[in-house]
Amino acid sequence: MNFLKSAVASAIAQGPPFPYSFGDKVDIDSSIWTLYNGTKREDGSNCSIFSFDVVANKSRLTLAKNALKKLRTMRHPGVIKVLDAVETETYIYIATERVVPLRWNVKRKSLSPETMKWGLYSVARTIKFINDEGSSIHGNLKVGSVYTSESGEWKLGGFEVLSNVKDDDAIIYTYGSLVPDSGRYAPPEVARGGWDSIKKNPHSSIDAYNYGTLIFEVFNGDFVGADQAGQTKGIPPAMHASYKRLVNATPKARITVGAFLQQGQRTGGFFDTSLIKLTDGIDNLGMKSEEEREEFLSDLDSLTDDFPEDFFKMKVLPELLKSVEFGGGGPKAFGVVMKITTKLSSDDFEARVQPVVVRLFGNPDRAIRVCLLDNLPHMIDRLPNKVVNDKIFPHLVSGFTDLAPVVREQTLKSVLVIISKLSDRVINGELLKYLAKTANDEQPGIRTNTTICLGKIAKNLGTASRSKVLIAAFTRSLRDPFVHARSAALMALGATTEHFTDEDCATKLMPAICPSLIDKEKLVRDQAVKTLDVYMQRVRKAASAMPETVLPPPTANEGGAGPRMSTPQPSEASSWTGWAISSFTNKLSAAAGEIQTDAANNSTANPSSLSAPTPPGSARLTPTTSSASALHRQAVKSPPPPSMSRTPSTTAAEAYFKDPEPAFEDEGGDDAWGDMGDMDENDDGNDDAFFDAKPAVSKPTIKKAASPAPFDDGSEPDFAGWLAAQASKKSGAPGGKPLPKGLSKGGAAATTARKPSATVAKPKPKPVVAKKIDTTPKETNDDEDGWGDGW
Repeated sequence: MNFLKSAVASAIAQGPPFPYSFGDKVDIDSSIWTLYNGTKREDGSNCSIFSFDVVANKSRLTLAKNALKKLRTMRHPGVIKVLDAVETETYIYIATERVVPLRWNVKRKSLSPETMKWGLYSVARTIKFINDEGSSIHGNLKVGSVYTSESGEWKLGGFEVLSNVKDDDAIIYTYGSLVPDSGRYAPPEVARGGWDSIKKNPHSSIDAYNYGTLIFEVFNGDFVGADQAGQTKGIPPAMHASYKRLVNATPKARITVGAFLQQGQRTGGFFDTSLIKLTDGIDNLGMKSEEEREEFLSDLDSLTDDFPEDFFKMKVLPELLKSVEFGGGGPKAFGVVMKITTKLSSDDFEARVQPVVVRLFGNPDRAIRVCLLDNLPHMIDRLPNKVVNDKIFPHLVSGFTDLAPVVREQTLKSVLVIISKLSDRVINGELLKYLAKTANDEQPGIRTNTTICLGKIAKNLGTASRSKVLIAAFTRSLRDPFVHARSAALMALGATTEHFTDEDCATKLMPAICPSLIDKEKLVRDQAVKTLDVYMQRVRKAASAMPETVLPPPTANEGGAGPRMSTPQPSEASSWTGWAISSFTNKLSAAAGEIQTDAANNSTANPSSLSAPTPPGSARLTPTTSSASALHRQAVKSPPPPSMSRTPSTTAAEAYFKDPEPAFEDEGGDDAWGDMGDMDENDDGNDDAFFDAKPAVSKPTIKKAASPAPFDDGSEPDFAGWLAAQASKKSGAPGGKPLPKGLSKGGAAATTARKPSATVAKPKPKPVVAKKIDTTPKETNDDEDGWGDGW
């Protein structure tokens, strides 16, 4: 075994170099050749290899050599293209373009009628060239001699007996009978008189007859013998008359293949098809005028799916790409390219179309740029992410700053197409910078589309800056003078709620949306209502999940003054202002009466507060100028007598809630209210000064007890605490409720002042009208702003 391997290796080494590798064997009709699929070692490109074994077929060596010679010298688009050949004493190898026997498609009946016409047209042109220009006879025309290339074109082979009629010793006369299946396809005159009979008849007659049998085979399958010649089964009716003249039994009555071709090319003829026109026009597309090119591309764009995909991929597509890039094919040609690429595999697209697309994005032609952007959705799935990021996007962004608005707009729309291919760094860096420019574009449509674009790519933005970018962009668009820009901003806000926090919804977005509720345009107003409803539902849901309060619960031993305002009761919840206003009104009314009574008591209980000594037999009352806060501090800071102790749990606030609305009691109230009219000269007549003025009389020196000091924020009077203290004093008057522990006043002075001696005659005071103190809050012009700020 090792000896045989070394012998084969040495035999190959001794032969001429053949830079192709053999692949699978291909089944073909009876032939002197063995067909293999092959590859070129240098670049791995596909090829086919025709192999002839000299030892096994020595009698047909002349046919093999003639075929090799004619293939090398015959240059025509319809002939198999030879790449290389090697001839030795033991073998002949011919490397050609990759081809497949036509017999395969005929057996599978995979060819459409249009494709069969197109193939027969190509073969007819080749035979006409051989007969007329080459003055030669093919002599072996049949389905087994025709192959299809990778582009789907029909290529003619079988040149074993191809001969020039000018040669007296042409090979066809001597070796015509050695061709496999020659008897089945031989014309009647050859069958009767041999191959020498060709000299007596027109040299084109034998190829005309064999072309007729080829037509029958293509449309019906196998050609068995001469009896089937002239049968029209399966053949298109338009071809019947010309076909019958091809297979006429009399050689001189047959029409040439050239004549058959001419008849088919007439207007309405059997070769007058769009596919055939395409093949004729694609080779010289760059040479056509602009009008001819437009007409050609229009016909090309209207082609149906019945046409061979391989031809479009291998032949039409390269020509169109060259026309777009260099030949002035323009956007229309690129549109046809995109239609063809839908049938390409991913590998074919990457190899044939992708490099051209990348180069076209760098083309400064605006028409080409717009055409690329329009067709980007058709090819984006086939473009790798790296190619889009590194090669296409750097050229694409130049459209954001183009002077033509249509280029800027199409570039903006393309963002939605390529966003899935871009990296996070590109999206959150360079792309957002360009979108910020288009958001301020002079064209309102571009501004509107930028808002729509941001709303649709929101999910692709980085989480760190997403909400900041969207809020800034959308709130700016809400103020856009273009109505559709404002509407687009509202729709984008409604579609991107999940990207904002609850706090952003309540504090930033809802306030920004509210002005749109009274927009001048109904379109915007209606959209604002819908968008605001979405955010209201979001905020309500968030608020329902929040705790009722975050304040710590109050403790029993907590000191200091109580709350300044009563807690709203369920019955007061019907009006959001009812509980606050009613509480203030009631307490202030009660406090007004208590202040006069307490002022009278204090004037008799404290000698130092009198302006002059009291004459015997009379008790003089002077008007008080003490403020509400001063009275409150005196009531709270008065130390309890040693005989009584203050209960810690009883506060001024609790006393207020126990007796929220104490009744007025008449204890010399008429005198007190009468004296209120003679107020101190320092009184400026302002009712508010009643609560804020400092006491005009000197205070007795009182030693402070070691008790917790009440809370005083120093910002405003403690109305609730003051009212509570006054209520407590009121309840401790004669005939009233006992004072809480620690707040009762002892001493004879108080008793004497409260009950004067009966022996002293009390002068009758002058009837005066008590000054009514208006305790209602004053109206101000900025009441609405004040509520807005406080609320």
